[in-house]
Amino acid sequence: MTWSRLRELYRTRRAVRWPLDAAVLLLAVLVIGAWQTRAHARGIALPAATLQRLDGTELSAQSLAGKPTLLAFWAPWCGVCRATSGNVSRVMKLAGSHAQVVSVALEFKDRASVDRYIAERGVDYPVLLGDDALAQPLGVTSFPTFYFVAADGKISSSAVGYTTTLGLLWRLLLASV
Repeated sequence: MTWSRLRELYRTRRAVRWPLDAAVLLLAVLVIGAWQTRAHARGIALPAATLQRLDGTELSAQSLAGKPTLLAFWAPWCGVCRATSGNVSRVMKLAGSHAQVVSVALEFKDRASVDRYIAERGVDYPVLLGDDALAQPLGVTSFPTFYFVAADGKISSSAVGYTTTLGLLWRLLLASV
């Protein structure tokens, strides 16, 4: 088959054009995602860090081992974080007792800004108050950033930016395999 025949098929046949366009789009999304997370840690255990819950108690990052975990880093001023918040909530509900969802608030002025974000977005997943002790070793430089941690406590993958509910669930499922 010649190039001119292939170009003609692409221009005239929807059955050829749509799958090819979808494949190119998927490839672009995968390449951009890989580039965005190129400096993220993978295959290692979460760094030793203790974070504060909203009720004042503490939680160590190592205590998240035991179930696959979605670890979501966000900032109260982040518009994309606001758009993704509902997806994180849906993942928590859909995963049920098979996985855990934990979020870490970073780069906030004061505790009141975190509380406002939680109230405005109807956040129903656990929120920890973070600092650079966990974010810096993981390479969190933009928001939202998601880490997917396997049951053994090792990081399996990560994602940056808006991620759909299905995308979060898929990566969480891969972390549990």
